[in-house]
Amino acid sequence: MCILRSATVLGLFLILSVPALAAQSCPGNPDAIGTSRTITVDPKLLPDIGTMQYPESLPLEDHEVVLTFDDGPLPPYTNRILDILGENCVKADYFLVGQMAKTYPDLVRRIYNSGHIVGTHSMHHPLTFNRMGKQSLAGEVEGGIEAVDAAIGDPRAVAPFFRIPGLLRSKTTDEFLASKSLAVFSADEDADDWHRGIRPKQIVALAMRRIAAKGHRGVLLLHDIHPATVLALPLLLKELKENGYHIVQAVPAGDRPISVPVLAHAKAEQGGWPRTLPVKNDTAATGHTARASAEAPTRARRVPRLSTFSHADKPGYGGPFRRDAPLQRSHNL
Repeated sequence: MCILRSATVLGLFLILSVPALAAQSCPGNPDAIGTSRTITVDPKLLPDIGTMQYPESLPLEDHEVVLTFDDGPLPPYTNRILDILGENCVKADYFLVGQMAKTYPDLVRRIYNSGHIVGTHSMHHPLTFNRMGKQSLAGEVEGGIEAVDAAIGDPRAVAPFFRIPGLLRSKTTDEFLASKSLAVFSADEDADDWHRGIRPKQIVALAMRRIAAKGHRGVLLLHDIHPATVLALPLLLKELKENGYHIVQAVPAGDRPISVPVLAHAKAEQGGWPRTLPVKNDTAATGHTARASAEAPTRARRVPRLSTFSHADKPGYGGPFRRDAPLQRSHNL
């Protein structure tokens, strides 16, 4: 696939970027980090985003971070993540799984109506994208988009943004996604919040360390389906604010509806809150990924319907790939 090089991409891309917005006060929370500006992403100018796998990323300035959330929606965690983002006036980018959107369309609409960008993350989140043929890819990619379109109630509301499940690329996958005119998001940093047994402070420590290592900027990969992420997010936003970071939101080009209709009958949350990761029992972050312990209940046991989406069983998840390098698995982050 033909790819524009860095100078050309950034030169053209910046023409379409929304001018920086002055950070506004956050009602009820004067200490909130807020959202400083938006960047408009045109897939024609920047088809591949994130230095974990691709040569280019978003043209972020010093100390600018884009928050992205994968794998949802799933109550109660998606609701709590949305509450925290709302309390801090933070706008993020979501990559939703089609079958989850189909099950919880009320949450899809809440995400959009809260000012977040809705992209897609396949229909069923299979960890086989690097082995799929075009027919299977079409079913997963197009099926996921159709499911999210139906859940949100207005296809104009869904961004042409896609993230590959597990970041498991292949040449066939790259070519297929390019043919669909999608902006393919990898990431610049991953906070390992998908690991079984990881603690909130460890997620924050990993995120801050990796953002700093990438030049104090980047697209951060998180997941809105884990209790640890919910507990880590307020701490992360606080750390980002105290260290002089600003939140930026990636938005699609073109017009979008201001809001979509709210569903009259939202599905009730089930299962409650698993009290396995209380902040008061959190230990100091080590800066290393936590290992699953025999004592800690796994997400698959506590929330059986999510076992399909577990990344913890996937040894190479998050390994950096580059489009200009051989498509092979590298070391873990």
